[in-house]
Amino acid sequence: MFNKLIFLPLLALCLLPTYAQENPNDQLLETTWQKADITTKTWTRWWWMGSAIDKKNVKQNLIELHKAGIGGVEITPIYGVKGEEDNYLDFLSPEYLEILDYTIKTADSLEMGVDMVLGTGWPYGGPQVDQEHAATKLVTRTYEIKKGERLKQKIEPKDERDQTTAKLKYLVAFNEEGKHIDITHKVKKDASINWKSKGQDHKVIAVFTGKTGQQVKRAAPGGEGFTVDHYSHEALNQYIQPFDKAFDKISHKPRSVFNDSYEVYATDFTPDFFEEFQSRRGYNLKTKLHLLLEDNRSEEGNRVKSDYRETISDLLLEDFNIPWTEWANEKGLKTRLQAHGSPGNLIDMYASADIPECETFGSMPFDIPGLRREKEDIREGDADPVMLKFSSSAAHIAGKPLTSSETFTWLRDHFKTALSHAKPEVEELFLNGINHIFLHGTTYSPDRAKWPGWKFYASVNFSPNNTIWQDAPELFTYIENSQSMLQAGEADNETLLYWPIHDVWDNFYKGNLFFQLKIHSLDEWLHDTSFYETTNYLMDNGYATDFISDRFIHRASAEGGKIKLPGGSFKSLIVPASKNMPIETLEKLIELKNNGAHIVFTGLPETAPGYHNYKERTTRIEKIIDENNIEITKLNNLPEDLKTVNVLPEDLVNTGLKFIRRKLGNNKIYFLVNHTSKSIDQYIPLQTTSDEIMLFDPLTGEAGKADSKIENGRTMVRVQIESGESFFIKTGLEKELQAWFYYEPGKESYDITGKWTLSFENGGPEIPETKKIEEMQSWTGLGEKAEAFSGTGIYETTFEKPDVDADNWELNLGDVRESASVYINEEYIGTAWAAPFKLKTGDLLEGINKIKIKVTNLAANRVRDMEIRGEEWKIFHEINMVNKDYEEFDATKWDPMPSGLLDTLTLTPLHKN
Repeated sequence: MFNKLIFLPLLALCLLPTYAQENPNDQLLETTWQKADITTKTWTRWWWMGSAIDKKNVKQNLIELHKAGIGGVEITPIYGVKGEEDNYLDFLSPEYLEILDYTIKTADSLEMGVDMVLGTGWPYGGPQVDQEHAATKLVTRTYEIKKGERLKQKIEPKDERDQTTAKLKYLVAFNEEGKHIDITHKVKKDASINWKSKGQDHKVIAVFTGKTGQQVKRAAPGGEGFTVDHYSHEALNQYIQPFDKAFDKISHKPRSVFNDSYEVYATDFTPDFFEEFQSRRGYNLKTKLHLLLEDNRSEEGNRVKSDYRETISDLLLEDFNIPWTEWANEKGLKTRLQAHGSPGNLIDMYASADIPECETFGSMPFDIPGLRREKEDIREGDADPVMLKFSSSAAHIAGKPLTSSETFTWLRDHFKTALSHAKPEVEELFLNGINHIFLHGTTYSPDRAKWPGWKFYASVNFSPNNTIWQDAPELFTYIENSQSMLQAGEADNETLLYWPIHDVWDNFYKGNLFFQLKIHSLDEWLHDTSFYETTNYLMDNGYATDFISDRFIHRASAEGGKIKLPGGSFKSLIVPASKNMPIETLEKLIELKNNGAHIVFTGLPETAPGYHNYKERTTRIEKIIDENNIEITKLNNLPEDLKTVNVLPEDLVNTGLKFIRRKLGNNKIYFLVNHTSKSIDQYIPLQTTSDEIMLFDPLTGEAGKADSKIENGRTMVRVQIESGESFFIKTGLEKELQAWFYYEPGKESYDITGKWTLSFENGGPEIPETKKIEEMQSWTGLGEKAEAFSGTGIYETTFEKPDVDADNWELNLGDVRESASVYINEEYIGTAWAAPFKLKTGDLLEGINKIKIKVTNLAANRVRDMEIRGEEWKIFHEINMVNKDYEEFDATKWDPMPSGLLDTLTLTPLHKN
């Protein structure tokens, strides 16, 4: 078809047996790094609305997903559909478990996987969570008592909402010098007290164990209840009891259990917090309550607050996340965890799961010509590459092979996301170490549901009812081809960068003890830090880098000049400028350095974190620095320092290309992406000396031996990458491959003009009449039926082959709304679904050629038409449907979305060079 060797992953070959048998190059396609595993495929979050599920529709839904190329589902039960109440199944009821078991069995028969949320909606919680083990908060009340006056009243929270649930834990009086008196024992059974302030004025602080009252958000029937206390192992044990029983009753188990992003709000306490604090931080928090609750910023107040936040982090990690994974593993299950939003060390949190998972939210800007980003249809995105690397770094240093992502959340408003919008967003994830994509998402929808089917309140809607499903397999194949490479071998990031989390905890944050490290608040805790600046410097200059925490530094050892971690070896560890560093971390860094590891300081810590004996510990920090004569390397001098241990940059970034690199034995795999506005056709340098280089296009499946040469001890590889394109490079060839074809476009392009026939299929609300057109335009201008139509338009015409020589031809489709499958002389050429909307046609017939193009638009116009005509489809409980700004969804305000082919098509001759 393209006169090139066609490369397909083994999984794809399994799905295309006819093609595989006919292809004479099959033996060349066998590669040692491919793995036949469902995880190379795209998975999707699968919402069960009201758990109004039945076996027939579960099977049909799974078949449709499988046919499109989806490799697995994550079941998330949520609120229900109006009118379906009689079909609801209570979560974990016998009827629910029967269908869950059937679902996993059916998925297995389709070679699909199943994950499940350990609960319904989010966050973790449900009917099994009693008040004692529910999410807890610190409630305090302060009484100002003058010298000689009495505190004579009932001790209770000021807020009436807390008075029925909060329990007094301590009552402590502080004089003007900060000395304390514990007067808890003076509180009577009726909560009253009669205590006199002697000698000085006193500030009396009451501490209560309060309850947030947070309920499970978007809960499914039978899953309603309190959010569980995430800082208590005892609460976790109570929470998982129903699942112990449930898993004993089903014969088929899911692959993993999932915990969504940390959306447990205002929970900064647990009943045993003071005891845990003292054992971990070395002093009694009761004695420093006045500092903890200071309204104004002070060094000692910030230190106590830092200790408080670190203790929260420890408890979440050690009493919930780690035992959660241990429990799952004992049952033969894996865990997937979204750690962002946690009030703790994200690296350690992500690493506590078998599969760390990040997420993207909203739309990011790219400089790709033709990539539309209409302001009225988008939310500004939060996919900062540095933030994404927290999850993948945790996986890399902990030795976890997969890093997953909740992907495309609110990429555009409902029914306005094109496949072309998705491609650069998923590439940004791949470039930052994510190698398993979960769509957000797909809603279970039975055959009785009226179009557009049941829908989750947040886009994107990946379902057979959405028009983009027509060509969505192209996106899924692109993801699968990419993931088959990105899951091969292991990450090849040579440099570690220390994250000074104690600087985050040491901030005042307006006095709030509970501070979440969210993807939506990067300005508060990530941006404007030396860590962030150093990360971007390294990435911009071509250094492959992972992050490391204090805990993982303690797990490191130095062997043969390298830093050994559970996930592999690293050549260097960079310590950015920071204010706070634990003595133990600094001592471990010195130990590693003394044992031959390359440790680079771009700044020195000023102090030890926390309150306990901080002056003595800070003096010790200063002494360690002085005794070891630690030198500082300025940021712009890092390259020379790194060069001493053979950490060399990938200078290919100077072209504007982005990359990520993996190692496969002695070979390397590079993923290259062009998100610039220009095409790149040149030799690029690789930090390798291999002269056997394979190029692989994950979009088309084409592969071949690249044109390469060795110059100055580095491999130079010729690449031709248009804006919006991506390629894989693999060094070392196991078998001989046909040469990769490089093309030079001719000086002149030729328009395809004349009369076109435009007919319609596979859509609604009605099929428009067939039209004859001479100029390309949006089909929405061809009448009311066409304006309302969402589906596929078929363009057909003939053209005469230009009278010029060519080794191949490039068909430029121009502005495509939104994807186009092309047939020339009844032969399928390919589908153009992302910028650049171009295809290589192969040989053309002398004289007249016939072309047919099936163009599928968005579902927005049909939804708009439904709402203008007053048809109700938003029939869901709770939040129902909202737009991208979480306001009422109203498609009547939309303009018709341009649809079809909008530009004159051109043919350009291509010549091998």
